[in-house]
Amino acid sequence: MNFAERGHPEAVSTPPLVVHLLYRFDFGGMEKLVSECVNRIPAGRYRHAIICLEGYTDFSRSISASGAVIHSLDKGPGIGLESHWQVYRLLRELRPTVLHTYNVAGVEYALAGALARVPVRVHAEHGRHAGDIAGTNRRHNQLRRAMRPFIDMFVTVSRDLNEWLADVIAVPESKNRLIMNGVDTEHYRPLPLPVSASQPAMEDGLFVIGVVCRITEIKNPHGLIDAFLRLRQLCDARDAGRLRLTIVGEGDQLPSVRHRVQEEGLGDVITVTGARSDVAEIMHGLSLFVLPSLSEGTPVALLEAMASGLPVIATPVGGVPDLVLDGVTGTLVPVRDTEALAQAMLAYVRDPQSAREQGARGRERVQQHFSIQAMVGNYIEVYDTLCKNKTGAGMHESRPRCAE
Repeated sequence: MNFAERGHPEAVSTPPLVVHLLYRFDFGGMEKLVSECVNRIPAGRYRHAIICLEGYTDFSRSISASGAVIHSLDKGPGIGLESHWQVYRLLRELRPTVLHTYNVAGVEYALAGALARVPVRVHAEHGRHAGDIAGTNRRHNQLRRAMRPFIDMFVTVSRDLNEWLADVIAVPESKNRLIMNGVDTEHYRPLPLPVSASQPAMEDGLFVIGVVCRITEIKNPHGLIDAFLRLRQLCDARDAGRLRLTIVGEGDQLPSVRHRVQEEGLGDVITVTGARSDVAEIMHGLSLFVLPSLSEGTPVALLEAMASGLPVIATPVGGVPDLVLDGVTGTLVPVRDTEALAQAMLAYVRDPQSAREQGARGRERVQQHFSIQAMVGNYIEVYDTLCKNKTGAGMHESRPRCAE
């Protein structure tokens, strides 16, 4: 069995081990939350390892927790039955107390966890992909239902996903936990306002609209470009000349986005950066954050933008309405409605004072309801409760490792 590994697990340890299993450890909201949990859960409470089915990128450098290990199975596309055997063998080697799987790509490995006698098995749903926006894919849902007996707790990041698990997958309330995503409001925070901040932003320079996301169909990057071009048509020549669009992230549609920008001669007004690790600094250079997704869980980048004091425009999908209060902390526009999106952006261009007020209210909302400390604490509580119930060990005691 060929595993690419970074780091070496300790032979003996007192804190129980949590193994996080996901498809690929790359730049993205879900992956960022995994990184936050690994780094922020106290080392005396839990140790961590990450199993990547398809591999990992430079984003793995975000893991700073001492002793954390990353394993890659280098699984190819398709069902890949061999990967189940690989996961089973690796779990028997690592002997974790908790297996935490993510999204539909990871749910089937709950069975390998049960066969490997991992005491606690948690599965998280963070959102859907473009091929199953409504969560109606019969084969995927049959798989989720088949895995229910092998999963001790389902975790969702939005009320929409929580209700869908209950209604469609028939997950009982006792096994269906909602944990809202959170962000570090100290790291993501507004820059101090200059004295000139009372003046309209369009008089002081560029008005930069931006998005940070995985550049995939479900995030609708081409729809954003369409709306931006329509916005330029709606503005007078002076204001249109000061508009800019910044698109940050990696994904399978990044090449087509870059090609379009080049082919249509938009390089002077649209910047496509690829993945960046300095997102907090990028937020400081934006005037407005726009996320026109077709489907969402609870988008981390939207939380980061709100924590940074930016006004936001988004579509009312998934957990977005729990974050964005329409007309109060931002604006909600219908999915795939280019004109509505352009008009919403135009309103912020014309009324920068309202933009600043909504941005301030958005940051306050994130501070009150979506802190990183609350999120991490909730995951610790889930692990603690399940470990105590399944192994009989208290949260500061050594957990029994899986029996031979």
